[in-house]
Amino acid sequence: MKISIAKQVELIERGAVNVISREDLVKKLEKSEATGTPLKIKAGFDPTAPDLHLGHTVLIQKLKHFQDLGHEINFLIGDFTGMIGDPTGKSETRKPLTVEQVEKNAESYKEQIFKILDPEKTKVVFNSTWLNTLTSKDFIMLASQLTVARMLEREDFKVRFENERPISIHEFLYPLIQGYDSVALKADVEIGGTDQLFNLLMGRDLQRVWGQAPQVVITMPLLEGLDGVNKMSKSLGNYIGITEKPEDIYGKTMSVSDSLMFRYFELLSDLAEEQVGALKAEMEAGRVHPKAVKQQLARELTSRFYDGVIAQRAEENFEKIFSQHDNPEDMPEVVLPATTEGIWLPKLLVEARLVSGTGEARRMIQQNAVSLNGDKVSDIDHLVTTQGEIILKVGKRRFCKVTFS
Repeated sequence: MKISIAKQVELIERGAVNVISREDLVKKLEKSEATGTPLKIKAGFDPTAPDLHLGHTVLIQKLKHFQDLGHEINFLIGDFTGMIGDPTGKSETRKPLTVEQVEKNAESYKEQIFKILDPEKTKVVFNSTWLNTLTSKDFIMLASQLTVARMLEREDFKVRFENERPISIHEFLYPLIQGYDSVALKADVEIGGTDQLFNLLMGRDLQRVWGQAPQVVITMPLLEGLDGVNKMSKSLGNYIGITEKPEDIYGKTMSVSDSLMFRYFELLSDLAEEQVGALKAEMEAGRVHPKAVKQQLARELTSRFYDGVIAQRAEENFEKIFSQHDNPEDMPEVVLPATTEGIWLPKLLVEARLVSGTGEARRMIQQNAVSLNGDKVSDIDHLVTTQGEIILKVGKRRFCKVTFS
């Protein structure tokens, strides 16, 4: 079914912060339709961590929109630039990755992106392919394309310079190299986060130097995490990882606030904007309960990374725990040695792998978030008798059956 240019632009612009420029985008789409040649769409990812979360998938979802429209997707893994260290948003020089770290993380990325993108229609490319061939003369020529004054217009460099924090010369190369990636790929469109705008525009500048038509730049917002305030981040603990257990993806999605869930629908869902708008209108009119709307989002996201059957099972498990106050069927189990003196509760929580350390255990106990056989425990000095079996619960979703022997 042929989709009009107007409808294509509407889908592409969904959730985007910047489209530079819309006029260029329309022209490229019209030319693609007239010639039957798909556009080359580029998005770069530095393999800095092995696991992706929903925040990363905002860009991947936009790539999927282009893929669904029949365009060529170039998922660029910055194995070369990863060994420089992306300075974007950093207050100090970022430590480069080793070759081994880059290779390991890159392989993990490839496995994860195909939960969303079609592997048969996606090109996974590594920028070391062309960057390793550049000579020192090529790099000097590349560096000559930008002044120090222009580089210091970039907010993170500007702040570090004004605060007399060090900026290494190699960090200035990063946006130039990212821009050169667009030259090497002859990209028609590049997608990135709002924090990457300077680097993305660099691609347009360098393409002009190399006699290419400048790429369209599309920036996507940084997805808020479960706290609804800070951007989704593993270090802040407000994330939903796409390799997490289906029960965790479903349960964490259900913990999103009623207002934030429509942000997730807009940036992550495959539902058309009209359908999302209709859901919101129905909820605001009181004809649909917010929980039912959120369940639809949780099912969709869980199905994306697993399948519909597993998502349904995750929903049933969620209802069993939170509506019927029951224990999950697949609760982790550990066996620990029995002792005559008992075991300190914070230590037990660590042994049961429900917390990362006794410090977190004490905090959770003080917050009244720890239950022992269904009863809340608020005493951080509590000793647990090591006999038979007990059920531990931390927060809303962490359970463990402990057997003492």
